Amino acid sequence: MAPLIVLIVSSLLFWLAGKAGVAAFADTGFVLRASLASMFVLTASAHWGKRRPDLIRMVPPAFPRPDLLVTITGVLELLGIIGLLLPITARIACICLALLLLALFPANVYAARQRLTIAGRRVPNLPVRTAIQLVFLGVLIAAAWLQ
Repeated sequence: MAPLIVLIVSSLLFWLAGKAGVAAFADTGFVLRASLASMFVLTASAHWGKRRPDLIRMVPPAFPRPDLLVTITGVLELLGIIGLLLPITARIACICLALLLLALFPANVYAARQRLTIAGRRVPNLPVRTAIQLVFLGVLIAAAWLQ
């Protein structure tokens, strides 16, 4: 739920900054990409912090080396953040991050079905988790479209 909150709050703050005259945030596409970057900073940080063991437990047993997969997906998120903020790579970064979210969805399903926790808090149930992922995908598609 925290990534969704970060996405919403940062979108509002960046939009307000644009309305207040901050030139970089006058562009709606950049507001969305900067908000997505903020959200992915939060999610990527979990790949190496205290929440890393929780993310490793989220990887379905069918996948080998969950520790390596968590590291790789964290690196991909960091690369996506950079791509979102560079105009020349923004559209492809949006597309790649959307594909990454789709690839990671089985881990979200597994975590919801197993009632796993992240930082001691139970992950949202599958309908809520699915709705949140759809919001993220929608914002990524909108940001790519507005590029």
